[in-house]
Amino acid sequence: MDAINPTPEQLQKVLVDTPKDQPVVMLNLLRFRDRANYKEEAPERSGREAYKLYMEEAAACVKSVGADVIWSGRSVGSLIAPPDESWDQVLLVRYPSIDAFVAMIESPEYKGVVKHRTAALKESRLVANLEDRL
Repeated sequence: MDAINPTPEQLQKVLVDTPKDQPVVMLNLLRFRDRANYKEEAPERSGREAYKLYMEEAAACVKSVGADVIWSGRSVGSLIAPPDESWDQVLLVRYPSIDAFVAMIESPEYKGVVKHRTAALKESRLVANLEDRL
């Protein structure tokens, strides 16, 4: 089964396990489809093109909850990973809290643009991370 979007069970577990008063950095590992796969009629575009459109349209949603994209780049290869594991893009987004992340993904505006992300991706990982307080 391809992993594209979180299941309700996965989201609930992260909500329970994550402190509410700390920033959360979401690590996105992304593998694009050759051609975007929309459920509805859409112009022909590559998975990378569909993800770029998602990022452009989701930018206001990210900013509206006080989050920032702190790093984005193309993956060039894995030094330590299973031989068949590779990613096209890596993205780090810092949210003020896990509740801010949930507010964003539940907003009507975000629900209107997530179709581009879903169509773009062949496989993904979304990992919630807490910053170490040294």
